[in-house]
Amino acid sequence: MREGDTVTLNVTNRLSETTSIHWHGILLPNAMDGVPGLTFAGIRPGETFVYRFPLKQAGTYWYHSHSGMQAQTGLYGPLILEPRAREPYSYDRDYVVMLSDWTDEDPMRIVSNLKQQNDYYNFGQRTVGTFINDAKRDGLAATVDDRLMWGRMRMNPTDIMDVSGATYTFLMNGKAPAANWTGLFAPGQRLRLRFINGAAMSTFDVRIPGLEMTVVAADGSDVDPVLVEEFRIGAAETYDVIVRPTQSAYTIFAQAQDRSGYARGTLATQEGLAAEVPPMDARPMRTMTDMGMGSMAHGGMAMNKMGESPKPEPQAMPSGPGMSGMDHSKMPGMSQQGTSGMDHSRMPGMSQQGMSGEGMPKMDDRPKQGSQAMPSSGMTGMDRSKMPGMSQQGMSGIDHSRMPGAVPAASNNIPISNADGVDPMTLSGKPSVDNVAMEPKNRLAEAGDGLDGNGRRTLTYAQLRSVRPTNQGGPPTRAIEFRLTGNMQRWIWGFNGKKFSEAGPVPVRLGERIRFVLINDSMMEHPIHLHGFFFEIENDQGDRRPLKHTINVKPGERMSFLFTADVPGHWAFHCHLLYHMEMGMFRTILVS
Repeated sequence: MREGDTVTLNVTNRLSETTSIHWHGILLPNAMDGVPGLTFAGIRPGETFVYRFPLKQAGTYWYHSHSGMQAQTGLYGPLILEPRAREPYSYDRDYVVMLSDWTDEDPMRIVSNLKQQNDYYNFGQRTVGTFINDAKRDGLAATVDDRLMWGRMRMNPTDIMDVSGATYTFLMNGKAPAANWTGLFAPGQRLRLRFINGAAMSTFDVRIPGLEMTVVAADGSDVDPVLVEEFRIGAAETYDVIVRPTQSAYTIFAQAQDRSGYARGTLATQEGLAAEVPPMDARPMRTMTDMGMGSMAHGGMAMNKMGESPKPEPQAMPSGPGMSGMDHSKMPGMSQQGTSGMDHSRMPGMSQQGMSGEGMPKMDDRPKQGSQAMPSSGMTGMDRSKMPGMSQQGMSGIDHSRMPGAVPAASNNIPISNADGVDPMTLSGKPSVDNVAMEPKNRLAEAGDGLDGNGRRTLTYAQLRSVRPTNQGGPPTRAIEFRLTGNMQRWIWGFNGKKFSEAGPVPVRLGERIRFVLINDSMMEHPIHLHGFFFEIENDQGDRRPLKHTINVKPGERMSFLFTADVPGHWAFHCHLLYHMEMGMFRTILVS
């Protein structure tokens, strides 16, 4: 399609169930957005729905069903909008590289498996063999401490993706790795590759061994060129890159973040050629930073992101049962009687009033940098006034300007309110929340677990800079906070401890300039998508903030973006991991 045109699309449903088409990332009237139950009733079997809207943009986008699990079972595709004006880069050939995940299982069977056992598809868990290897490298005591720490938290450091290559085949343009999708080129040509992650539940790390990539667009919007060797693409994101191959064949290698499989294709001068497929990297490991731990915490042993040498990390405070076996006498300020005998005056941020609830992991006395996690039960004796950025009134009195990852200093006078009026301290003990990050950090300059420190130049959100000014309406008038929450054991997902069925719309005034603050309390990445608008990531790029429609929020991260609510209607705001959305991580933004 072409920028500036008005398009009419007649969608006829020949399925036996209601369907829909959502035009992902496209700016359009609310009634054309294609979300059943929110913007229209859906397209019933045998009916035709007419989508009609003007195209206000150019770039790489895609479409997919917003009905049930239909996107998982194949209802998606690329959507390319050609620009009216000349683009700020040149190329000779143009290819879509669409990544996705396929399973022969019924998607609802997958959900059932995860609800019964959240690590059902995690075939990369640590074993006796890895324990022996770690003990040889790190020492027996450190290895035992590490295993006990994660066990007491009832969490798994190898829990990277909920659904893995145990059931998924990872596809490139609909082809499995053995089918080897091939894009042809002539020597000396420049190729534009439009990467689209159309997967239901998978994050990919993309590289072309032996070939540098110049990132020129993100989510359809042009950015200043960034030369990289690798980039992470979350579900629903798009990246355009320019490459100039000089050899006869190259492998396009997109490994799943948990290294349980990969999608693969080839760039070649003729059909039938293939380059070597590289081995997958080591499986990443979650750390205490991913749990939202910070300066209040103390050092313990945890595996680093690449699963290689361990490093001291702050220790997380879990939210559930399973802490009764702790030796509390080895914790700073604790007696041998357990939590009832704690000397709270010797613990950071604690008063002498006591601490009702369950214990905490063993800690040593070495302070570390990062972000802090709080258990989701039993912190009533805390003197919050002694915690960084906190007042005595609790989380509702947070001085965000003093917290790591705070919104820009020039805008700290903007009032921040939780979307549901929730004091995060009240999330403690909720069955839908197993962790609350107390000092989440700004991680925009990090590539992410499994990429940072791997020796390759990897893309980060901090590097993205729009080629044109993007200040769409001046400074914001207010900020709305969303906590990204979940319970891994129960496999429940939501915002602010609430799933969609428990929460009402978030009201926004038409024309209002808004800052959304996202805090990820969970240990999973969440690609958060806002329908109907581009938002500007606050990544210290001044008036050249990059425009995106989807942002992959890292565990333990606090980040923010701006947008102008200039189109009325009920707009979807959700995690684009399909099963997370279906399990409750979905909200309505009501612009009126």
